[in-house]
Amino acid sequence: MAHHTTAEQTAPLSVGPDVDTPRRLAVSAVAGSDPAGPLGDLDGFRQWFEQCHGRATMAVRQVSLDDLAGWRTDQDTGDITHDSGRFFTVGGLEVHRSGAPVSTWSQPIINQPEVGVLGILVKEFDGVAHLLMQGKVEPGNALGLQLSPTVQATRSNYTRVHGGSAVPYLDIFRDTARHRVLADVRQSEQGAWFRQKRNRNMVVEVTEEVRELPGFYWLTLGQVHRLLAVEDLINMDARTVLACLPFAGPALREAIVPPHGEFHAALLASCDADSGGLHSMAEVLSWVTDIRTHTEVATRELPLAALPDWHRVDGTISHVSGQFFDVIGVEVRTRTREVPGWSQPMIAAKGTGLVAFLVARVHGVLHALVHARAEPGYLDVVELAPTVQCTPDNYRHLPAAARPTFVDEVLSARPEQIRYRTLLSEEGGRFYRSRNTYAVVEVERDSRHERQDFRWMPVHQLADLLRHSHYVNVQARTLVACLHSLTIRTTR
Repeated sequence: MAHHTTAEQTAPLSVGPDVDTPRRLAVSAVAGSDPAGPLGDLDGFRQWFEQCHGRATMAVRQVSLDDLAGWRTDQDTGDITHDSGRFFTVGGLEVHRSGAPVSTWSQPIINQPEVGVLGILVKEFDGVAHLLMQGKVEPGNALGLQLSPTVQATRSNYTRVHGGSAVPYLDIFRDTARHRVLADVRQSEQGAWFRQKRNRNMVVEVTEEVRELPGFYWLTLGQVHRLLAVEDLINMDARTVLACLPFAGPALREAIVPPHGEFHAALLASCDADSGGLHSMAEVLSWVTDIRTHTEVATRELPLAALPDWHRVDGTISHVSGQFFDVIGVEVRTRTREVPGWSQPMIAAKGTGLVAFLVARVHGVLHALVHARAEPGYLDVVELAPTVQCTPDNYRHLPAAARPTFVDEVLSARPEQIRYRTLLSEEGGRFYRSRNTYAVVEVERDSRHERQDFRWMPVHQLADLLRHSHYVNVQARTLVACLHSLTIRTTR
């Protein structure tokens, strides 16, 4: 009897962890990290970015929600939907959280059930892996042009519901059979503003020739890490994909020698699983499961018009306190997107937020204090968040018990404690000029940090969890990318 074999049947078995990819990423992280070294000159990038600025014009005008072309407000519910039935909806949500300082509230929330694609293309040049980054303007960006992933598209965008042009390079991420997948995982987005929103975070390596289109630029990982220190430059979508790179590992410590001081040595150790951690991964997973099991968050969809304490006046939806956020309308005109213009609702945050990790050295290994945080939009109740994630001004009229734990420790940090601090924007396609100060603050670990919903974790454990969905939230993913950048760039 004849036996038929397929290519899959004859391919060798994959054995053990992939050590080559972290090694090559470590080489890329070193390349271009030193301004005086090879690939350290960013003048070419800066010239390209200025040229993109000149081309990427976008006029954004705030308009009444009543005047959004292509959108309608339901007369009965007040919910805001697109005429196509696609893209997203702004509705209402009622939240009950047992035992919390504020146990019940209601709010507007974005419902966007589609899974989009956030993808970075990787290719080696002269033996060094480069990342193809895109200069992209979103209507909510505070400073206009930002550095984004190769592909950043919702399903409605890439299926061309808007009737516009195709998304460049998308086919590589939709059909990876000829290429090498370095990362591919569905991750959540802001659980306070999105209801169960997820995007596919992908890194795909190609060996074939790739045409560099206008508006795109190849950078080493070391160059990207340097740019993470620049205010408002690298967008949220790029940061979340960067965090999902298989970056941590022993190859990093081998590529970066010697360490530049005790903090740097502790950070490099933190990226290596052989260094261990204060808690085993089994203990961390059990802790997360336990918190999820015992945290009661009940949500119920409400009509937007029926939300208590929110009102729609002059075409804007606001909270009666004037805090939290508004839902506004914008009208957009541009020459560099798939369509020349559109209108849409957006969430406009009040005030600048604060997102920070407290970090401490534990037996010579840097650990971050992560918070098991519940948000109403999460798919699985709780995700691991930064130590502090809040807008401090929003707590002025709330009970003192509601003030976030450790926020004052971050706000009062001395300059020498601050290992990273940069102002960065959130997703500019849905959020209007929403910005957070992202910070890494080093402290001495003591008993005040030992709380049921907080755990000290090294970077390599966060990297392990990032290979899976819905464990590490989008704000913590940005800080993971920032910690990765500090392995090369040890000072602000």
